[in-house]
Amino acid sequence: MSELSKSEEGFPDPGEAQCPVNVQLLGAEAGVAASTSASSLTVSSVATGEPLPQETLKEMKANLIKFLLFKYRAKELTSQAEILKKVLRDNQEHFPVVFSQASQCLELVCGVEVKEVDPREHIYIMVPNLGLTCDVMLSGGQSMPKAGLLVLILSLIMRNGDRAPEEKVWGALSRLGVCVGSVHCVFGDPRTLLTHVWVQQGYLEYRKVPYSYPARYEFLWGP
Repeated sequence: MSELSKSEEGFPDPGEAQCPVNVQLLGAEAGVAASTSASSLTVSSVATGEPLPQETLKEMKANLIKFLLFKYRAKELTSQAEILKKVLRDNQEHFPVVFSQASQCLELVCGVEVKEVDPREHIYIMVPNLGLTCDVMLSGGQSMPKAGLLVLILSLIMRNGDRAPEEKVWGALSRLGVCVGSVHCVFGDPRTLLTHVWVQQGYLEYRKVPYSYPARYEFLWGP
């Protein structure tokens, strides 16, 4: 508890924390995570029974994601009480929805899992998941948004029976503004990134679908 107590004083506002994360990408994928998870809470399931406006929900999730990522990078614990005090403030009754969806988004986009280490005090720690961490990607000279994009693609492959048709991958990425044939301001040439860079690094496998004519291609998890 000492580590948690130390972080209570002078902790920066989540809106001011300098966290290298693409909030637009996180917000978009939060919607994917919420809609595809059978166990996710719905917006109407808050304690008051009143639906939370989507824009308000999106803003609260983005603030909580930034807060949790700040804690992860600082290697600090956090608690439900701290989240309620510093992030949700006057929206404390919406904690179950916001926390559930922000945690799903954080795991899916950044490969970081939120684990409860003390159920009685509701204390949480952020740990790397899927064998992939933001730290690993950053140490290789890549940005956190690239790590998020890679985790998104890996999750698409997993949800499609461990192999995802190329057209389905590009269709999902296009909804995030990442389009084949267009140079992205963060990811550069996405086709080169997916079919060459990450294939050579062993994150993805890109291969022709056997006996397909005309030729079709698919993505699989790399070694």
